[in-house]
Amino acid sequence: MTTNSENTQPLVLVVEDYQDAREMYAAYLSFSGYRVAEATNGIEAIEKTLELMPDIILMDLALPRMDGWEATRRLKLDERTRHIPIVALTGHALAGHAEGARQAGCDSFVTKPCLPDALVAEIQRMLASRSESGQSSTRSEKKGGRPGRARH
Repeated sequence: MTTNSENTQPLVLVVEDYQDAREMYAAYLSFSGYRVAEATNGIEAIEKTLELMPDIILMDLALPRMDGWEATRRLKLDERTRHIPIVALTGHALAGHAEGARQAGCDSFVTKPCLPDALVAEIQRMLASRSESGQSSTRSEKKGGRPGRARH
């Protein structure tokens, strides 16, 4: 059963092909008060984004069928979805990956593995930035392993 208070919580689309990682992110985000939807590849990410219109997307860049780079480019080219912040999730901490993610349209970049609290903090920051600037987001880069506790 869904209550009105649950519908007011931000919806996060977690796009990750590794089931264990996807389930871990989804469980922690749910525990932190977010509604969560999941996708396992870039094609599914686009379909679910159009269907659900999430508040933010966590996008793994290395995905089967269509990678996160291409899915991000397509979402950012679409009038209906370009306003949705996309946080790139990648296991590559190289500077070239951060710049490539920005060029593809990612609004932020988090290196995996990341602490769940750091990921929640980045989601909060991106959503606050989006609401303060009227849907436009500030692009940034974050290292995932940064310690810190997000409090609600």
